[in-house]
Amino acid sequence: MQIVRTILWVLLLVAFVGFTFGNMDKDAEVRIWFGYVWNTKIPAVVVLSFLLGMIPTWLLHRGTKWRLTRRIKTLENAVQATAVTAPIASDTAPATAPSAKVAEPSSPFDAEPNTAGSTPKL
Repeated sequence: MQIVRTILWVLLLVAFVGFTFGNMDKDAEVRIWFGYVWNTKIPAVVVLSFLLGMIPTWLLHRGTKWRLTRRIKTLENAVQATAVTAPIASDTAPATAPSAKVAEPSSPFDAEPNTAGSTPKL
């Protein structure tokens, strides 16, 4: 994924450099507010517009990443805390006497005698 991102950035940079050399002789007049006018080259307007659009989105991305990283670390710490406090089954537990195995009936009809003539309970 890193290579795709690098290729896209390089292509964007090449396109911008080509745009800059093609439009360096053209001036742009940008009216800011209350009669202020900024005379500049077109590539400067493009870079400023790009940054004005990218910086808030980048800040939102970084804030979301920071919040999710904190959340993941909190959950990992909670899992570690429960793993430490949970009892661990040991192979060296004292042996207990084997319990007597109770014979199970082979069918539900053998479990209870049917003396009342009703259907057997399952």
